[in-house]
Amino acid sequence: MTDATTHEDWTVAQTETTVTVDGHELTAAYWDSSEAMDGETASEDPPVVFLHGIPTWSFLWRDVAPAVAEETGRRVVAPDLVGYGNSDMRDCFDRSIRAQEAMLDDLFDQLGVETCALVAHDIGGGVALRYAAHNPTAVSKLVLSNAVCYDSWPVGFITDLGLPRTTEMPLDTLEEQVGGAFSEGVYADEAEAAFVEGMTQQWTDETGRTSLSRNAVATNTNHTTELDYDAIDADFLALWGSDDEFQPIEYAHRLTDDLGGEVVELDAYHWVVEDRPERYTAEVSQFLTE
Repeated sequence: MTDATTHEDWTVAQTETTVTVDGHELTAAYWDSSEAMDGETASEDPPVVFLHGIPTWSFLWRDVAPAVAEETGRRVVAPDLVGYGNSDMRDCFDRSIRAQEAMLDDLFDQLGVETCALVAHDIGGGVALRYAAHNPTAVSKLVLSNAVCYDSWPVGFITDLGLPRTTEMPLDTLEEQVGGAFSEGVYADEAEAAFVEGMTQQWTDETGRTSLSRNAVATNTNHTTELDYDAIDADFLALWGSDDEFQPIEYAHRLTDDLGGEVVELDAYHWVVEDRPERYTAEVSQFLTE
């Protein structure tokens, strides 16, 4: 599907469109397996959409999304949320998970996605929960990994990034602060270096630092506490890194108490997708084909 192992490769493999959120026309970048299928036709099963969190971008899924497309034959889409990655970073719009849900809704209209499976990490999980609760017939399967839900967030590390000082922070200080959080739990030194570089590069200029601050301050717990979890009708899997201090495993069990489904614990930190990409791919692919 793709050999995109660096953030530059992944950027080249992305497509751009314009979405409307709260009346603002915003650029949205996304990776789409159908753009790299060399004439092959995806299966008629619902596409799979991967949603990242904060402070990551769709590069998080570089090892998993193409592999799931390969193993399942489904169309796979991995967007950058607005304010992240190669999507719009201008200082003129809301970045909350409520706004990201609106972005996703418009993107689906443009891509012709009527039903899908959602796989999400961190605040992407909050976006997925909102979309599944508000569009219960549109989500066939839901996989959440170390995701925000209920009152599990915000996290102190992220709310601190929402302070005005982030916009003025020296680049090396910001890279040390954000990169230090990313390096927790990644098991291979070479992989860690690529991961940290790929994730921190989006915040290296003034626009990026301002966007990171705005993204952080938009982490509104009300947007998950207000949800009617009983409205979610999708088959559910909590695929969770068991050593996470940001989003503890107890929340995975709380989700299965409400949504049904199963908790699968992986020996991983918060960045479970990066820590265990092969096992993660296998578990998602199996769940999608059950």
